[in-house]
Amino acid sequence: MKKIVMATCLLLASFSVVNGQSIVKGIVLDNDSKKPIKDVLVKIKNTSKNQFTDLNGNFIIRNFQNGKVILELKLVGYETQNIPIETSGQTLDLGSIFLFKEVIENQDLSLITLTDDELNDDASSADNISGLLQSSKDIFLRTAAYEFSSSFFKIKGLDSGNGKVLINGVEMNKVYDGRAQWGNWGGLNDVLRNQEFRNGLTPSDVTFGGLLGSTNMNTRASEQRPGIKIAYSSSNRSYQHRMMATYSSGMLKNNWAFTFSGSRRIGNEGFNDATSYNAYSFFTSIEKKLSDKSSINFTGIYTPNRRGKSSPNTQEVFDLKGIKYNDYWGFLNGKKKNSRIKEVSEPILMLNHYWNLSKKTAINASIAYQFGKIGNSRIDYNGGSNPSAAYYQNLASYFLRYDDFEGAYTAENNFKNDGQINWNRIFDANNTNKDSGLENAYVLYEDRNDDKQLTINSILNTEINENISINGKIEYKQLRSHNFASVIDLLGGEGYLDIDPFGANEEEKQNDLLNPNRIVKEGDEFKYNFNLNSTIIAAFTQAQFRYNKTDFYAALNVSSTTHQREGLYKNGSFSESSLGKSEAQKFMNYGFKTGVTYKFTGRHLVDLNVAYISAAPTIRNTFSNSRENNNVVLDLQSEKILSTDISYVFRSPIITSKVTAYYTSVKDATEISFYFADGVGGDNTAFVQEILHGINKKHLGLELGLEAQVTSTINLKGAAAIGQFTYDNNPNLYLTTEADTESLVAGFVNGFKDFGKTNLKNYKLAAGPQKAYSLGFEYRDPDYWLIGATLNFFSNTFIDVSPLNRSQNFYTDDDGLPFLEYDNEISKGLLEQEKFANYSVVNLIGGKSFIIKKYYISVFATVNNLLNKIYKSGGFEQGRNANYRQLLEDKSLDKPVFGNKYWYGRGATYFMNVSVSF
Repeated sequence: MKKIVMATCLLLASFSVVNGQSIVKGIVLDNDSKKPIKDVLVKIKNTSKNQFTDLNGNFIIRNFQNGKVILELKLVGYETQNIPIETSGQTLDLGSIFLFKEVIENQDLSLITLTDDELNDDASSADNISGLLQSSKDIFLRTAAYEFSSSFFKIKGLDSGNGKVLINGVEMNKVYDGRAQWGNWGGLNDVLRNQEFRNGLTPSDVTFGGLLGSTNMNTRASEQRPGIKIAYSSSNRSYQHRMMATYSSGMLKNNWAFTFSGSRRIGNEGFNDATSYNAYSFFTSIEKKLSDKSSINFTGIYTPNRRGKSSPNTQEVFDLKGIKYNDYWGFLNGKKKNSRIKEVSEPILMLNHYWNLSKKTAINASIAYQFGKIGNSRIDYNGGSNPSAAYYQNLASYFLRYDDFEGAYTAENNFKNDGQINWNRIFDANNTNKDSGLENAYVLYEDRNDDKQLTINSILNTEINENISINGKIEYKQLRSHNFASVIDLLGGEGYLDIDPFGANEEEKQNDLLNPNRIVKEGDEFKYNFNLNSTIIAAFTQAQFRYNKTDFYAALNVSSTTHQREGLYKNGSFSESSLGKSEAQKFMNYGFKTGVTYKFTGRHLVDLNVAYISAAPTIRNTFSNSRENNNVVLDLQSEKILSTDISYVFRSPIITSKVTAYYTSVKDATEISFYFADGVGGDNTAFVQEILHGINKKHLGLELGLEAQVTSTINLKGAAAIGQFTYDNNPNLYLTTEADTESLVAGFVNGFKDFGKTNLKNYKLAAGPQKAYSLGFEYRDPDYWLIGATLNFFSNTFIDVSPLNRSQNFYTDDDGLPFLEYDNEISKGLLEQEKFANYSVVNLIGGKSFIIKKYYISVFATVNNLLNKIYKSGGFEQGRNANYRQLLEDKSLDKPVFGNKYWYGRGATYFMNVSVSF
């Protein structure tokens, strides 16, 4: 029936009625009842021309551009129709257009169950990439979004920062690390549905994009679905309950349009122990139509949220406590209290002016301001012992290393029976110190960054003729970021001494020489205090050409980036390089991409894209230790990226398929890590900053998606990702630390030690499963219910290796010569990269929708990992055993003291949603 409707519309589009202006009209009917439908939004896509159908389902749109355009029809509870039409200054009567009721609102699944639930900053910052993909019709990308993302799968093995996220044409990726902070608009699913997704290198009208494409979320009030929607969700993933309500007026007769939305997400505990969730979301969009050619829209977004983190653990810990175990909490007054809370509160204010200069040219001018804070809490203990129950000296393996079997037995029983932070002991220690006139032994604090970011941009889209269009954008972005530590709770004490207890002398112990031995209270700043300032000026231009057989494009991007640190404390260990402004780091970057699509027939297409991009280092990778000094990474360079892909697409009435081959080369990347290392320059220890620079990476593979509509109700689908993501050279490695006696003994000169090359070439990148496969089906009943199931298989997931262990430090004794007992064959075994076991998971989906009078009711549920499969989703080698002698000794134990740390995937989880729209 749908094919007949589309064919009829296309046929009608070829007829003309003599008239002096471009007009399209028609009547919209319900496909089942054949009755007229009112309040359907009918619009010419990418223009301001739109109208709502009247009581009789009629619409008429006048005075729009001639040529090929897309007519879009939208109404809550119905599938959106996109009808290609062509006009030439005449009236086009489309007659009757039928809308089909939605069976299930699938888009709810992508944003509700994934964008919040799978976000896990602790797992190698595996930001959820599936939120970028929800609007795509590509079967592979939908599978990556719905099926693969919970296993921390990364498309093409790339970090989520390679995908650009925009709201109304304003880029939202963070300047600090390049990633989008999805929590800034979490819980606002209903008002973020209007999205334009561009996959990979394909062209976008609003941005040059990234290797993973771009998503532009349109929040214009006039383009939201008119009506009210109320929803309730229940889950055992991140939050337990969610309530959401949305109202949109549509464009009123007085040329105003309003949209308001709010939600509440809450949970005492997610899948992992003590991972509490507490979030509010508020949204408003107000649009004023100034004339037929222009309108102005204000968008306000405020989504304060707090969530408890979960810890990575060694296998010894998981074997004793299970995969839900979380090291970060303990009981306080009978309730679970998590010491690691992430709090995000960053409102977004945005003003957009939409101006159609002519029928073929439009400008979107924007100004956006985002401000607020991100805080990550933890316990500091400069006067006490490590409070973690999973600290290595509290576990059985530590005692077994010294053949202390009684101590090991006691430690294991203590950990099995409790194994959590002892908050009462912390309070007792602080109270005891207070009674003795001493400062706190412990304090709860948060690492804070308070950002203020201003973005101004203007986007031009113009159609030269029916075949050629030009896009352009200029952008100015300014970030002022204040970074510091702040006391949250004195935990029963009266004050905390602001020093570094590991400093070698009184001067080096001072976090701020300008305020030595300062006692801090709740709300005070301490430990470190500095500003990061960035300015980015960018412009891109793009030409797109569309013809019957061939489409092609070319785009150019130019940007100027400046980063600068301003120290507000004079650190005792870096007294010469911590206070004041650093030298400004300036980068000029370019990007070029081009692509062509050749249409052999309407069913067979080939798409080719290629890009060369230079990207400025993020602030995170510019300064080697920004908390303490102004030092810049040595030989800092922009990343150079070469990427290409080629796709073959086959479309028939039954089968839709696409296969893509890709290759990406990244050169001159930088990575910075912080950890406590044993065995640096022999048997010495130090807290170090590890700077790995000049990194080359290689990503290549195949992506395959296939969908078959075998009957009118049964749909079969399959997808495969076969990748290989590796280090492609031996990059440079050096360490920095405090310039004290201990570091001097370890071979550091002024807190610096160069280890030359580290042998990483051909080691696998820790990018989630490098191979993933999915096979599934959906049954959509004509009576508006749906069931579906998928079987997903994952393999080639690797641990994140330690670069220091692959450097000369691994085999060098403190005299600079190789260890006498060094054995090459044993060394190869010690340094072999751990490959996780293959695993498979089964996911289910089901639901039903109803229309009762004017109310549209949707009920659906998903179950992930139905069979409760236990699997490792990620992990890293600890840097504590930094040389051959110590690593061999540790790995020879039945239970290594400093074994690899892991994250496990969730077991069986569910998500259920009920919504009512009217």
